[in-house]
Formats: sequence, C-alpha cells, structure tokens
Amino acid sequence: MAESGPSGDFETVLADSATDVASFESGERSLLNKIQHVLHSNPAAVPLIVLIASLAVFGIVLGGKFFSPFALTLILQQVAIVGFVGAAQTLVILTAGIDLSVGAIMVLSSVVMGQFTFRYGLPPELSVICGLACGALCGFINGTLVARMRLPPFIVTLGMWQIVLAANYLYSANETIRSQDIANQASILQFFGEKIKIGGAVFTYGVIAMVLLVLVLNYILNHTAWGRHVYAIGDDSEAAELSGVEVKKTLVSVYVLAGLICGLAGWALIGRIGSVSPTAGQFANIESITAVVIGGISLFGGRGSILGMLFGALIVGVFSLGLRLIGTDPQWTYLLIGLLIISAVAVDQWIRKVSV
Repeated sequence: MAESGPSGDFETVLADSATDVASFESGERSLLNKIQHVLHSNPAAVPLIVLIASLAVFGIVLGGKFFSPFALTLILQQVAIVGFVGAAQTLVILTAGIDLSVGAIMVLSSVVMGQFTFRYGLPPELSVICGLACGALCGFINGTLVARMRLPPFIVTLGMWQIVLAANYLYSANETIRSQDIANQASILQFFGEKIKIGGAVFTYGVIAMVLLVLVLNYILNHTAWGRHVYAIGDDSEAAELSGVEVKKTLVSVYVLAGLICGLAGWALIGRIGSVSPTAGQFANIESITAVVIGGISLFGGRGSILGMLFGALIVGVFSLGLRLIGTDPQWTYLLIGLLIISAVAVDQWIRKVSV
C-alpha cells in the first residue's frame, strides 16, 4: 500500500479547491441564469420594481403629502397623453422599427378635429371621426413606405414628422382655438378632460381610456395570432415570413393602428389642455420613446410588454412630481431620467447576451 507523501497531499488539496471553485462558479451562473430567465419571461418586472422602489423612496421622504389620493391620481393625469402615444410607439418598436412622427400626428389630428368643427361647421362628432381617420391615414403612409418600399423606419418617420409638423402649422395658420369656445360649441372635444372624483382621488376619462387601451393591447399582443406575428416580425422578419406570416400586411396594420391611436391621443390632448393648439405636444415623440425604453421594451424588437411602457411612463411621472414636491431644480429630473434610460438599455443588452 502506497503512502501519501507531501506531494500527494498537495495534489489532493488542489483538486478539492478546484472542485469548490467549480461548484461556486456553477452556483453563480445558475443564479444569474435564474434572474435572467425571470426578467426575460417577465419584461415588465424591472420597470415595476423601479416604480415600486421610487414610490417607496418618495413616500418615505415626503410622507402623506406624496401618498395622498390626489397626488397619486395627479401622476396618472400627467402621464395620460404619454401613455396613449407610448402605446402607439410600443407597437412599432416591437416590430424592430421606430416612429418619430407620433407626436406630430397626434397634434395634427387634434387640429383637424378643431378646424373641421369651427372652420367648416361640421358636427363635432364627425370632426372627431375625421381626426381619427387623419391619424390612421398618416400611419398607413408610414406603413406602406416601410413595408412595401422597404425604406428604413427611422428615415420614413423622420420625414413624416417634418411633413406633418409643417402641414399642421400651415393648415391651422398657427391659430389656437380657445377653451371657452370649445366648451360653448363643441364640448365633446373636451370629453377626455372631464373628471370623476372618488373620495380624494380625481380621475379623468382620458386616464381611464388610456389604461383600458393598454390592457386591451396587452391582451391582443399576448393572446392573438396578430400579436404573435408582431413579436415574430420584430424578432426575425425573414424567419417570420418563411413560417407563413404576412409580414408586409402585418407591418402596415401596425402603423395604421399606431396612427389611429395617435388620433385618439389628439382627442385626449384637447381634453387635457382644454384648447386646440398646434404647438402642443412638441416633445411627445421623445417622451413616448423614453417610456418605452424605461419600460423594458427592446429597441431591437421582438421583446417587451406594453404594461412595461405604462410602468415606464409612471416612473417618469413619479420622479417629476416627487422632485417638484421636494423643491429641487427641474434639471435633476432630466438627469435621473437620462440615467434610467441608459440603465434600461444596459439591462436589455445583458438579458439578450445571457439568454443566448
């Protein structure tokens, strides 16, 4: 029987250490994989966690002043328009595209509703339908250029943004229709601005409509064939086409629906500000992209949840209101939102790498 000398003992120790290290690394990898799989299967988890954490922090700092029903519902009112436009942006980004014209289409739709009523004397109800149709038409043009002519979505919507913006100012002659005139002659245009009080909470029809829209779209995207096709196109359009998905028709339908939602946002915008202004909503396109990115929706397409977009919009609203109540400089809001955007993209990249 061979005796184990110093050399044998040393080799045994090395083997045991290597086994321990391998076991530790394996455990670490499995933990990271578990976290990654949870985040990958629940894209809205990260923005939801950030939203809850931000509410908790501002709640501790500000106490009941922040957690009052009025303050919390005020956040919803502030993000209602962003929620509408963000829903339209989400549909496009899920197909690996982007729409820089959503804000301009929203404003043009609102201007059409106002001008058709006060310039041409159409019934307000018909003017609303014309405004919605205007949004859908702009979306159809975007979708046709992207799907049929295979032009880059960024270039198409950048050009459409400039065209619609110019058309908006030229058609309206940069004229604002006053809130008082609308209230007296066409109050239906301000429908989404009407308020419902429940205790100390104040809800508008615009907030209710926005939440319902997000819930309906969430169901459609997750439980219908059309929704699965949208995700498939964003993930790999060529593979989707080979599997039988009508990529061109689906893309056109996405942009048309996005344009229609922008028209609805234009109607809600009138209710929010009370008037029809061609200069309103100038940053809606940037705000919608911000909500989408912070909401965990991948800019590369094919992954994300529209609920995450809503959480992302609410995060921006919470930071804006919380910092305002604290009394800090408004620039801190932009700084923190910028950090959130970069962090959200970094997390998305990490999830994509470890999921391969």
